[in-house]
This record gives sequence, structure tokens and C-alpha cells, in this order.
Amino acid sequence: REIEKSLANEIIIKYHYLHRRPSNIFSYGLYQGSTLIGVCIFGKPASPSVCQLFGADEAIHVLELTRLFTIDDNIPNKESYFISKCLKLLPNEYDIIISYADYSKGHKGYIYQASNWLYFGLTDKHVQWEYAGMSNFHSRHVFDKYGGVNQAKEILNVELEHGERPQKHRYLFLRGNKKRRNYLMKQFRYELQPYPKGDNQKANPQTP
Repeated sequence: REIEKSLANEIIIKYHYLHRRPSNIFSYGLYQGSTLIGVCIFGKPASPSVCQLFGADEAIHVLELTRLFTIDDNIPNKESYFISKCLKLLPNEYDIIISYADYSKGHKGYIYQASNWLYFGLTDKHVQWEYAGMSNFHSRHVFDKYGGVNQAKEILNVELEHGERPQKHRYLFLRGNKKRRNYLMKQFRYELQPYPKGDNQKANPQTP
């Protein structure tokens, strides 16, 4: 069921491996009896171009599954069940949902594959800023603390260096009726690809 954004953010910051507050428009909790055992958050994509995967007119219908966390209690198919229920609880106007699996962490997105999401390849390689001698993970925490890259640089007066943004597997889920889904796929500017497989670590249940 839907839960308070503040509660969802608190749990994600504490337990999710990124320990960062995401874009949060809708927050849902998975309960076992009265015990909260999972959190799923949807927000707006950080990149404007992602919102226009189906054209500028469809941008208002796009959401990103920004965080997923469940406790490790060995309940079979828990994550795919949770995601499918959350998708049904979203308002009807949000019928284009995207999410990512972090390739650099060995995640392939098996949770999304089990939930019949569509796969459209890896994100492009991009340059990103990092503090000299710090990993991107820690640099982004600093940027968040000071309100962005420029503000952090001005306040701390620390040298920045170019790094490479980790690539991620991209997944897509279309809601709505068949006619609507067919229409959207005609506007889609990427080709669908076979699901990624391999020997890398399976997707962490705590990670979208």
C-alpha cells in the first residue's frame, strides 16, 4: 500500500546500497502482516531526454522506478510480486515506467525480466565529475550535501576531475490497454534487445 514519502526515504537512505534520497513522487510499502518488509519508490527521471523516449508529448506520462528495497527473508518471487502490485497502484496517467540495473555492480535486472519488462540495452557512456582521489559514489554524496556540483566546488575549493559514469541496463514497462501500448511502441526510438544473461552476480533484491 502507499506509504509516507518521509518513511520511504528514511528506509532507502539507511538500507539501500546507494544511501541517497531519490526522486520520490509515489512510495509504496510491502507488508507481511503489520511488518513493513519492502519499499518501492517512483519519481521523475533525472534526464529530460529519458522523459522523451516516446516523444515530447508523452513526457508527462513517464515515471522511473527509482528505488527498490526488500529485507532478505528468502520469500520466493517477493520482488517481482511487489513491483507488479505497485505498478497497478500507480495513477492511470503514468503508463510509461522505466528502470535501471547497475551494470558496474554486476546487476542484470533479473527482477524485471521475471516481471516481463522490456529491455532496450545499456545506457551510453558519459563523462562525469568526481573529486580527485574519491570514487563517484562518495563524490555524489558530497554533491548532494552541498546542493550540486558547482555549489560544492565553490564551497570546498577542491579540484574536480573527469570520470566515467557507470553504464546501466535499461528496462521499460508499458501500462494501459493494448491499443495504447501499440501506439507507444510505434513512437519508441530504441530497438528492443534480448535480456542480458551471464555469470555476473544476479541482481541484488535491494537494487532496481
